[in-house]
Amino acid sequence: MTGFTLEAWTALAPTLENKQDWSQWLAENTDIAEQPLTVNLKHVPMMLRRRFNTLGKCAMGAIHQLALDESDIPCIFASQHGDTKLTLSLLENIGKHEDMSPTGFSLAVHNAVSGLYSIISNNTREITAIAAMEGLIASALFEAIGQLQISEKVLCIVYDMPLPALYQTYSESSEFPYAIAMVLSQSNHNSLSFTHQNESHSNQELNADPKSELQRFMAFLLDKSEDYMCRVNGSTWTLQKTHHHVS
Repeated sequence: MTGFTLEAWTALAPTLENKQDWSQWLAENTDIAEQPLTVNLKHVPMMLRRRFNTLGKCAMGAIHQLALDESDIPCIFASQHGDTKLTLSLLENIGKHEDMSPTGFSLAVHNAVSGLYSIISNNTREITAIAAMEGLIASALFEAIGQLQISEKVLCIVYDMPLPALYQTYSESSEFPYAIAMVLSQSNHNSLSFTHQNESHSNQELNADPKSELQRFMAFLLDKSEDYMCRVNGSTWTLQKTHHHVS
């Protein structure tokens, strides 16, 4: 089964704090790569708040905007690279024969943000951390569909940030830090569904589309596009609207 319902969503990035901001960004293609990130984390205890770097702040800020009961919902955290900037700093310290920070190491693992979130929200349900090089958003949604076979709802967070300059020639990355938080559910009236596409035709469409994965997905969420096409492990999929969904 590849259908599901999008009950609510929020997204956060530097200068983009609500759906109107995102809609304007899509229309104007504004460069926000150098803009500072402002996130209100007053709901997070001070000692834990200090552990969040930019990537974690994005994720926590987007989740907080949903204003949901967080203690009893399975969660999926999906990031292409994670906090590579922190990981690189640890590797540089090793190269200099300096001691590695235990705190830095614990926060550099791919499930660090999800672990901190579970502590803050007192959420003891299943939490999954995903790393996907191709089709990050779709990979997160596929995992959510699988979990929705046994759970009524799932909280899905897709978040990422730019790679350090050292790595940018080897892999694509986002141009700025961002997080998308979604509450997904399984029902008899699914609002969204995935379909597998003819490879040759769909590849031509994707290759001709200059927009990034994030731009295409945000256009879909904001009802500026009727579908969202993406590649996942060499296969092409299209997410389509079957009924009205939350925008």
